[in-house]
Amino acid sequence: MKIFYFTATGNSLYVAKRFGGELFSIPKVLKSNELSYEDEKIGIIFPCYGFAAPGIVREFMEKVTLKSPYIFAILTYGNMVANGTGWFTEYAKKNNITIHYANSLLMVDNYLPIFDMEQQKRKSKNIEESLNSLLKDVSQNKKYIHKGSALDSFMTNGIQRLTKVIPNFNSVKNFSIDNKCNSCGTCTKVCPRNNLSINKELKNSKPIYGDTCEFCLACINLCPQKAIKLKREKNPNARFKNENVTIKEIIDSNS
Repeated sequence: MKIFYFTATGNSLYVAKRFGGELFSIPKVLKSNELSYEDEKIGIIFPCYGFAAPGIVREFMEKVTLKSPYIFAILTYGNMVANGTGWFTEYAKKNNITIHYANSLLMVDNYLPIFDMEQQKRKSKNIEESLNSLLKDVSQNKKYIHKGSALDSFMTNGIQRLTKVIPNFNSVKNFSIDNKCNSCGTCTKVCPRNNLSINKELKNSKPIYGDTCEFCLACINLCPQKAIKLKREKNPNARFKNENVTIKEIIDSNS
């Protein structure tokens, strides 16, 4: 079994590890020349962004060739998934990939503009129980696509349109870096898009953002100094990383 995953703060990587098999980081696959894969079972695991898929996952689906009699998708989310699974199934079909099982898993939401990480971590979300149910479904080759209601579809389509028309929606222009930054470079290493750089020749140089941000917030959540901030945050002092995943694992996945 091959598992393709995208992770920012560890949730989807933890889920991928629980499914087992051979793990492939989606950012690394996109940076390689190998875009054709075949196996008896293939999984795609990623966080739900805007009730749909992150840009990097969409790019993966557009470029990769997957051959398997059973392909499944798991979307991790922290508040609402709306019609994310149904949307992704249709998106995959447009790119000649048939999804046989698509479901979602409620976890901690790392979207700092809306959620307080401390409150999120205290909430009971029955992660392990729900994950075990997904593991069982896939082990039995269950065929099922979780599709939302008409309202869910409206929400997914609506937020997708909204993000295209609002200037600076989820833009690096919302980021700032304060004087606690010690130029450690962690943010550059966890970024899946290689969108940050540090001038090593300049003393106390701060990271500089490019224009390919995924807005995964790995740089902010995983900064050891909590030096990177957003203009609007629910709790500027609270950050998140899945406790079952190390920063090194995330760096290895994204750098």
